Amino acid sequence: MSAQPQLVPLADDLLVRDLEVGGAAGPLGGRLYLAGAAATKRDTLVVFFHGGGFVGGAFDEADDFLSRLVSADSGQAVLSSGYTLASQKPFPAAVEDAHAVLLWAKKNKAKLSWNGKRLVVAGVEAGANLAAVVSLMSRDRGGPALAGQVLIMPMLDPGLSTCSMRELPVCRDKAAVVDKIAGTCAAGYRGYLPNAADRTHPYASPLQSSRLKNLPPALILSAEDDPLRDEAEQYGAKLITCGITTTVRRLPPPPLAEAGGRNDCACVYALAEIAAFIRGIDGTETPPA
Repeated sequence: MSAQPQLVPLADDLLVRDLEVGGAAGPLGGRLYLAGAAATKRDTLVVFFHGGGFVGGAFDEADDFLSRLVSADSGQAVLSSGYTLASQKPFPAAVEDAHAVLLWAKKNKAKLSWNGKRLVVAGVEAGANLAAVVSLMSRDRGGPALAGQVLIMPMLDPGLSTCSMRELPVCRDKAAVVDKIAGTCAAGYRGYLPNAADRTHPYASPLQSSRLKNLPPALILSAEDDPLRDEAEQYGAKLITCGITTTVRRLPPPPLAEAGGRNDCACVYALAEIAAFIRGIDGTETPPA
C-alpha cells in the first residue's frame, strides 16, 4: 500500500472567516480561507462546493482540507459556499445557487481579498457535480469566466451504471464501505432528481452532455477503490475528446475503513495535485500531462 503523504502544515498566518454569500434566492453561508497578509489582493480565487450527496453536508465540512490548501499557496483565496440542499428544494436549486455564488464573488472581490484575475471552481462528490455544471452554465450564460475546474470524486452519473459503481472490492470490509457509498449516492439522487426526466439534463448529469467544448481546463481526481471512479474518468475522456485541457488522476485507495472519512482522506492525497494544477493556471508551472 502506498504511504500516506505528509500533511501540509497550517500557515501561522492562516485566516478563516465566516461570511454570507449571495445565492439564487437569498443569502447562503460561506467561509473564506486566506494565508499571508490579509490586505494583499490574491490573483486566484477558488470557489469550493462541499459534498453530501446533494441532501447533506455544509460549507464548513472541508475546513481542514481548505485550510491546508491555502497554507500551501498564499497566492490564492478559497471561498467555501453552501447551497440549497435537496431536502429543501430539488434540482435545479443547487446549481442555480452555485452559479449565483460565482456572480456574487465577481461583484464582491474586495470582501474576498481577490483582484478578480482568475476564478477557479472546485468541489468534492456532489459539490464536484456542481463545479462541473457551473462550468457549463458560465459558458452558456456568458460568464463569469473560469480559469479552471477541479473535480474531486465527482458524482456525474445519476444512473449509477458504471462498473466501478456496481463492482465491489474483494475485501469484505471495503466492500461494505463501497456498498454504503453507492447506496448513499442512489438516495441522494432520488432526493435531488425526483423528476426522472431531469436525470439526463446536462445541468444535472454533465456526463450526459453532448456540448463540452469551450470549457475551462479541468483536473479530475478519483481513487482506485472509489465507486465514482469510472464516471470521473469517462468525463475526463470526453473533455479531452472535445479539446479541453484535462488532467485525470486515479489516486491510491484512501487507507480508511469508514465511509464518512473517505473524502477527507482522499483530499489529503489531492492537495499536491490541486496545488500543481492551480500553479499551472497561474503560469508558474506547467500542469502535469
